[in-house]
Amino acid sequence: MGAIVAIVGRPNVGKSTFFNRLIQRREAIVDASSGVTRDRHYGKSDWNGKEFSLIDTGGYVLGSDDIFEQEIDKQVELAIEEADAIIFMVDVETGVTGMDEDVAKLLRRVNKPVFLAVNKVDNSMREEDAVEFYSLGLGDYYTLSSINGSGTGELLDALVEKLPEGEKEESELPRFAVVGRPNAGKSSFINALIGEERYIVTDIAGTTRDSIDTTYNRFGFEFNLVDTAGIRRKSKVKEDLEFYSVMRSVRAIENCDVCLLLLDATRGFDGQVENIFWLAARNNKGIVILVNKWDLVEDKETNTIKQYTQKIKKAIEPFTDVPILFISVLTKQRIFKAIETAVEVYQNRSKKIKTREFNDVMLPLIENYPPPAYKGKYVKIKFCTQLPTPYPQFAFFCNLPQYVRDPYKRYLENKIREEFDFTGVPIKVFMRKK
Repeated sequence: MGAIVAIVGRPNVGKSTFFNRLIQRREAIVDASSGVTRDRHYGKSDWNGKEFSLIDTGGYVLGSDDIFEQEIDKQVELAIEEADAIIFMVDVETGVTGMDEDVAKLLRRVNKPVFLAVNKVDNSMREEDAVEFYSLGLGDYYTLSSINGSGTGELLDALVEKLPEGEKEESELPRFAVVGRPNAGKSSFINALIGEERYIVTDIAGTTRDSIDTTYNRFGFEFNLVDTAGIRRKSKVKEDLEFYSVMRSVRAIENCDVCLLLLDATRGFDGQVENIFWLAARNNKGIVILVNKWDLVEDKETNTIKQYTQKIKKAIEPFTDVPILFISVLTKQRIFKAIETAVEVYQNRSKKIKTREFNDVMLPLIENYPPPAYKGKYVKIKFCTQLPTPYPQFAFFCNLPQYVRDPYKRYLENKIREEFDFTGVPIKVFMRKK
């Protein structure tokens, strides 16, 4: 379970630059292949071997400063409630503002680690100006410049020292998380599966900020349901806050093997659902898309299941090998099919292919369609194998790995999918020097 770090502060103090600097270093390595960086408010970073998720609260608020006044309080409340540590960023150029004081007032009451980061300190004059931030009553501060990166090391050293240790999973059971935006029917889906009584019992734990697990054991299936829906929201946090669903989903997704992404058919596969989808895909989790309330869609003639499915596939390219089921939680239509599919996806995700069999299938395909020559050089792939990781990753050994381009890697991925069935599971393909 990764720790979550939230960056808060008023607009234009450099939160996003700092955020990008921390995740870019990593995304550049990890995500160079997929090019899916659609939502820039969430990312993973690591420092001194400790990995954490980073959330930039600033990206969520659009609009003028006065709208911001109300929003920033909501965000800080959220960060306080959800994150394991908080970086509060201020700007040495403008000095302490009223808004900074408001945020500090909220943060002083928190018993979580809070790090005051004074940004834009790029010379010794400014180092002296930073002293005034002691007046915020948050103790020592860290000076840095998010543009050139100076000072970030000291802050991160202090930060990772205070992050909770990730607990190792006790249970061997598969973990399925039900995620999606508010009001898509997540709670009803879980009630339909486990029966109302069971759920009311769990609801007493509504004060926890982590997702609640329920062990499900019926019809020959056994797994843990990681639920984000049943958590009672603090009244202060407005229902519609997009940031909220994302933060909630981050926790559930990091903590599961397969995500059941539930969406409301009448609202469609909108931007927020798409964000949650990519969040799951980037974390290499299995995914099943469940379209709920299909019975409420008017005008079925022009909006057939087939067209609806095409639309979703268009939105999730290039990772389109994902099961999409149309269900109705109300009439319990296909909800067990949904669980069955999740179990299949879980099995696909943990599938191990013997190296010999893998070579027997893949090498002839590569021979028939070798990587295109690059700068007059021919790439020869000699050997391939599945890596011993928790989700499917494959290494292809060749003489010139740097000359194999993304389209060819995608070709290999599609062939692996065709031959071995990895429906619902993100796959990584690496080229290695033999």
